[in-house]
Amino acid sequence: MTTDRRRFLAVCSAMGFGSTLLPGALYALAVQSPSKSAPDNAPLPKITDAMIGAAAAIAGVTLTAEQRAQMLSGLNNQRDGYAQVRALHIPNSVQPAFVFDPLLAHVAQRDARNISREAVSLGAVTAPQVSENIEKLAFASMRELGELLRTKQVSSVALTQMYLARLKKYDPLLHCVITLTEERAMTKAREADAEIAAGKYRGPLHGIPYGVKDLLAVKGYPTTWGAAGFEQQHFDEDATVVRRLDEAGAVLIAKLSLGSLAMNDIWFGGRTRNPWNLNQGSSGSSAGSAAATSAGLVGFAIGSETLGSISSPSTRCGDTGFRPTFGFVPRTGAMALCWTMDKLGPICRAVEDCALVMQAIYGPDGKDFSARDEKFSWHANFDWRQLRIGFLKSEFEGSAPPDESAMVVGLPTADPKAAAEQRRQRDLAHKRREYDRKYDLASLQILRKLGANLVPIELPKLPYDAIANLLTAEAAAAFDELTMSGRDHLLTGQTPDDWPNLFRVARLYPAVEYVQAMRARTLAVEQVSRLFLEVDVIVAPTPGEQLTVTNLTGHPAVIVPNGLRGKDAPAAATFEEDNDTDDAIGGPGTPTSLTFIGAHYQDARLLAFAKAYQDATGFHQLHPPRFAV
Repeated sequence: MTTDRRRFLAVCSAMGFGSTLLPGALYALAVQSPSKSAPDNAPLPKITDAMIGAAAAIAGVTLTAEQRAQMLSGLNNQRDGYAQVRALHIPNSVQPAFVFDPLLAHVAQRDARNISREAVSLGAVTAPQVSENIEKLAFASMRELGELLRTKQVSSVALTQMYLARLKKYDPLLHCVITLTEERAMTKAREADAEIAAGKYRGPLHGIPYGVKDLLAVKGYPTTWGAAGFEQQHFDEDATVVRRLDEAGAVLIAKLSLGSLAMNDIWFGGRTRNPWNLNQGSSGSSAGSAAATSAGLVGFAIGSETLGSISSPSTRCGDTGFRPTFGFVPRTGAMALCWTMDKLGPICRAVEDCALVMQAIYGPDGKDFSARDEKFSWHANFDWRQLRIGFLKSEFEGSAPPDESAMVVGLPTADPKAAAEQRRQRDLAHKRREYDRKYDLASLQILRKLGANLVPIELPKLPYDAIANLLTAEAAAAFDELTMSGRDHLLTGQTPDDWPNLFRVARLYPAVEYVQAMRARTLAVEQVSRLFLEVDVIVAPTPGEQLTVTNLTGHPAVIVPNGLRGKDAPAAATFEEDNDTDDAIGGPGTPTSLTFIGAHYQDARLLAFAKAYQDATGFHQLHPPRFAV
């Protein structure tokens, strides 16, 4: 270390610049002024172990040699992303994609509105026949179950007991349940039956058993976040979404699994499995919500998405998943991962079911300040033909490599063996994507037969992955104490791609670069929103760049089943408990999906269009054979 650099570090420490200076210090060390003879485009020097150690010393953060070694690849990759955002040359007039609200200091001025929910317009439904074996209703839609309950052909107590029994029977196979809320459920079911008998029918959710992802607080029960070290965590209030579903008369029967701290499908109790192939994980992080819904263990479930956590497991398990516009559903009582990206939404067996859940949970609560006062008006028979439909031309044509690999491979690595494995997984992902493309193209033909005039469009060209670094920056802040206390060693995953390392990497993300990423995000919101001046709905393959883009821009998306892969599908790797393989994906007899994207707060119209496609195809009526009655 040179004398000047020692003096710099000493002065900074003496002035009390702790962790706030860490990112800037690391960056300064890594990009020291080049020699006068070096060209402007000369590559930046690689971040080294010594640099990380020096920067950590300024911040007062203790890192082991092993932890520093894990961080190297991620830090160099992260820094390269800064240049991509800088290359946009964002004008001074562009604001960040967040707004400071001074009313946060005056909560009393932000009371929740008295939400006047419009009467829903329901689609036609024929209630299934009730046989002596009530378990035959396990895969019925919410609309069907609701009609049986409304007409008193079946009781909420009977349905609740049936679903509880299936959860107990099949959870040893799926590992989808963290906590059964049996006592609470039976109390609510008896209340629902009494109210319906007395003519106090609350609506289409009244008496229907459901589950929630275990990042939502439920008073009297643990809220574990799927993470080792949090198994006994309790909160004294119900999450807003749980409270609103109580008000709608729904019956909570289980808190369902999620990958540790909302990553993947591996939690402290094991790995949640895909009902279509028990050798595969159910994907994450709404792992249990998707698996339980697919296997007919609940009437519906609540999941959450920050960057694919409804979309991916809904695809893997063959569910219908809905990610609302950011800010449509309050997140009060939910684990925070990324304040500017987290969203709650339903995972169901049909589009209309998603709409009915949305009708019950949307709107501000006076506590989540991102929640907006917008209308959600569900009309099942809305004439979608008045909508303009676009499709992402290049993603259907396959002119770009799939982004699925980004979800399954993780951070780039300098380890030759690990790099070879990443290339192998990318190749497998590409083969799967090419096979699945025929399902995507067939969906366009179905839409044209329905009368849709499909307009080819493309997503704006921006460095979305570099912008998305803000997610781990916010997540590291959300779990600052976990990292700083050293309790992150309790988490199940400890690889370079798991939260403990990602949180440490994110602590070295400069504040200036976070703001720059948010400003670039403003450009993304503006440019993607302009597409919806040309079209009302965008059709897209589920894997691909759109997943990152629309989670950054906050646009709503509905994911619908799109058929099962045939016997000729590329084989998936076998999942081994002791030799986890991320490429245990796809394979014969597993579901594919299609995604529909809408304009901000046009969620009801988006769902109406998705319902038309679903009614025309019937793929949502396919269920995993092993769990059939």
